[in-house]
Amino acid sequence: MFVVVGATGNTGAAVVENLLSRKQPVRVIVRSAEKGADWKAKGTEVIVASLDDVSALTKAFEGAKGVYLLAPPNYGVEAWLADQRARMDRVAEAVRKSEAQHVVFLSSVGGHLSGGTGPIQVLHYGEHALSAVAKQITILRPCYFMDNWAPVIGAAKAGGVLPTFIAPQAKMPMISTKDIGRVGAEQLIAGGHDKQIVEMAGPAEYSPDEVASALGQILGKTVTAQHAPLSAVVPTFKSFGFSDEAAKLFEEMYTAFSKGAIGYEHPTKLVRGTVTLHEALRAMV
Repeated sequence: MFVVVGATGNTGAAVVENLLSRKQPVRVIVRSAEKGADWKAKGTEVIVASLDDVSALTKAFEGAKGVYLLAPPNYGVEAWLADQRARMDRVAEAVRKSEAQHVVFLSSVGGHLSGGTGPIQVLHYGEHALSAVAKQITILRPCYFMDNWAPVIGAAKAGGVLPTFIAPQAKMPMISTKDIGRVGAEQLIAGGHDKQIVEMAGPAEYSPDEVASALGQILGKTVTAQHAPLSAVVPTFKSFGFSDEAAKLFEEMYTAFSKGAIGYEHPTKLVRGTVTLHEALRAMV
């Protein structure tokens, strides 16, 4: 039995779909029975539990051959870092008590860095908290999600602009969440070997200009990347309902990326995905 946390999100859903396609038994953890209805119809076992309930999580993890974990954020919390670290501590406690055989944890590029990385700091903390208790752990460190462009596709459709805090000509590694889910499922099925780090990227590096060009081809109109200054990060994210601390952490992360301060720990050992930017964008559109 494989247990998946975050099955209603992009990577978690992809993990479940890949496991089911390989005829593997799956248990998903969701926040409500309603959110798990579709998975139940597909043959998965559904457990309703909160990531803040150590007892419920422990029970859900028991007997698992492997557990897929991530750190679902609540960006509206004022003391965001402290809240996320406490959540990771509770999840780690459930892993310890359940004696789950293998944990596959979704971290991020830069997860090996202890500071100056904005919200990635939580994933760094999670890597260490889980490594201290898991019998075997595989840490996934993907790069920028191609799916992160989905919220601004509306602006591209309406006005032909693609807002971005990344310099338009700057190429950076991007990956589809479908590739992350596929690799996550493959790692679960393969089983763990002490502690493994799997750093991931898409089939090529892309710039916002290339994202705009690809979107333009799909939409049949001219789309131009519109570079927003980093000073606009905090007010923009706060307008989305992020707390002041969470918004400032994203400013720190974008600043670090712009300076090249966030990168892979083992860049020569990247696992490459197969989903191209054009394929990912077409699916989003």
